[in-house]
Amino acid sequence: MVTIGCFHEHLPEHDALSAIVAVDVIRATTTAVTAVASGRRCFAAASLEAAVPLAARLDNPLLVGELGGYMPYGFHLQNSPAQIERHDEIGRPMVLLSTSGTRLMCEAAAAAPAAYAACLRNITAQVAELAERHPRVLLYGADSRGQFREEDQLVCAWIATRLVDAGYAMGDEPTRRVLECWADASPKAFADGPSSRYLRETGQVHDLDFVLGHVDDLDATFPIAETEITLRARG
Repeated sequence: MVTIGCFHEHLPEHDALSAIVAVDVIRATTTAVTAVASGRRCFAAASLEAAVPLAARLDNPLLVGELGGYMPYGFHLQNSPAQIERHDEIGRPMVLLSTSGTRLMCEAAAAAPAAYAACLRNITAQVAELAERHPRVLLYGADSRGQFREEDQLVCAWIATRLVDAGYAMGDEPTRRVLECWADASPKAFADGPSSRYLRETGQVHDLDFVLGHVDDLDATFPIAETEITLRARG
């Protein structure tokens, strides 16, 4: 069975879970996946308060993130996949903080036997691993001001529709509605949406270009072990 939901504040309790996939395309899971794919260790912080002791346990960490769109005081980089791809100090571990996406990743890892960070970059690999390993899958998009963002619905729908084609049952009516709207959509369908407009209006269009320019280009999945996003290569 595959079910799609939107993460609001905290994950609800679920019975008989197999895997949770956390999706925050603009931008936390894209930033995390990009960092780990480049060879950097990446740790998700559920809050600013959690980021401080987490960073203290690491050697010369790179602090990356935003809260409400603004980079916290003392951080080095925005929650930006384009910036982290260009950053050349690969040996520095990274602490990633975002308004909702990193909290979703941390709660997913605590709630399910298996948890993954996914984005547009690894759709095919994520579907294949879920189909091989996990009979019951929950796909969660991170919310923004209480809304299930278009880009996250699209990625959840792309993963879910392929699982349904592989024989999974749809979990509920909201899942069916997301599939109807987004299963056949292209990434251009969210290019004028609220998240995309925000990036343009705040001078961060480089991140929108990065997201739209990196579709299904990684043959790997990104399991979350406690707070660390890791890489599992396929093929």
